[in-house]
Amino acid sequence: MPLMATDLSKQQEFVLRTLEERNIRFVRLWFTDVLGFLKSVAIAPAELENAFDEGIGFDGSAIEGFARVTESDMLAKPDPATFSILPWRTESPGAARMFCDITMPDGSASPSDPRNVLRRTLDKAAQLGYTCYTHPEIEFFLFKNTPEKGVAPVPVDQGGYFDHTPAVVGHDFRRQAITLLEAMGISVEFSHHEGAPGQQEIDLRYADALTTADNIMTFRHVIKEVAMDQGFHASFMPKPFTDHPGSGMHTHVSLFKGEDNAFYDPTAEFNLSAVGRSFIAGIIKHAPEITAITNQWVNSYKRLHGGGEAPAFANWGQSDRGALVRVPMYKPKKENSTRVEFRSPDTACNPYLAYAVMLAAGLKGVEEKYVLSDSKDALALPSNLNEAILAMEKSELVKETLGAHVFEYVLRNKRAEWLEYSRQVSAFELDRYLPVL
Repeated sequence: MPLMATDLSKQQEFVLRTLEERNIRFVRLWFTDVLGFLKSVAIAPAELENAFDEGIGFDGSAIEGFARVTESDMLAKPDPATFSILPWRTESPGAARMFCDITMPDGSASPSDPRNVLRRTLDKAAQLGYTCYTHPEIEFFLFKNTPEKGVAPVPVDQGGYFDHTPAVVGHDFRRQAITLLEAMGISVEFSHHEGAPGQQEIDLRYADALTTADNIMTFRHVIKEVAMDQGFHASFMPKPFTDHPGSGMHTHVSLFKGEDNAFYDPTAEFNLSAVGRSFIAGIIKHAPEITAITNQWVNSYKRLHGGGEAPAFANWGQSDRGALVRVPMYKPKKENSTRVEFRSPDTACNPYLAYAVMLAAGLKGVEEKYVLSDSKDALALPSNLNEAILAMEKSELVKETLGAHVFEYVLRNKRAEWLEYSRQVSAFELDRYLPVL
């Protein structure tokens, strides 16, 4: 919901007062490009009041997917609701950050701003009477060595799922990371060592989908900051090891109508309502066409089709952790816990775009009352980035959700990535064919 003018004014006043009281002299304005990379510009507190009113101008043509050179002027307008002091900048003077909404010179929302893409989809959900809440389980790897061409990554430990031994260094890492996240107002629910050597998982608490996407962008930055501080390298690459599971971002989703969980029906199987079943049906039907967004890199498909409980098919179930959509066990007397778990996204996606297409697919199912089949026959998800591109380019749903500008840019960028990947001679080819051919 948009803020009322009085609420916005109060938030702006709070930010300006806090900057003065806490001796904050650097304010970093963050936003995200179309591929999901964080961008930042630092301004002095004295410039912030004007930035709230008018925004900070920048060259949009220099940002991935934002604009052509002929229409490059854009403005970054800080959102005071996202204000947070950076807890790893403890020296005085301190630093703070805010996420920005990107606008055109006339004040209209930029069609290329991923935050705006998600907000449009959430507005559509609101028109249908729904608020969308999300809760991501974020996996990533810690390595001893920084990336270097031709050098294999070395995990920080040989730990496994839930391991807690002196040889596993992730405990201290996760404790420091969680301390910083919570200092920035990002609540953490769980953390543990994941199944692969050096692999970690930290789960964020439920929040509305836009806040969650902002939190994921902050999370990735904080994790890399802590890793650097401890002499490690953190990576959100979907699958860095052939023989170990990749890193996913399983996302729990629910729709609420006011205070009521629209996915809950006490009389239904799994306590899953007709709305919840149609939402799942929407995701399953449109899964192939949204996969180039939820899994946007060549490497993403090594995870999806590499085992390790990653979904390779558009199916659903309750106990099947290889399903695309899982219905977690209902907790008695906790009807608000009824939700679905969308398991295909990886941690290297653009969370704004991934959540936008996921929600659009689910809402399409709700609007058109898709019937959720109990059939075990499941459509295969794209097996590589090229298949995902071919499915996406035919999708009216994805085009409408992203907007024509972002839709066309993503397709151009991903086609170029696939072409570059396809022309490479891999180590596999050299190892297999050079000795015998």
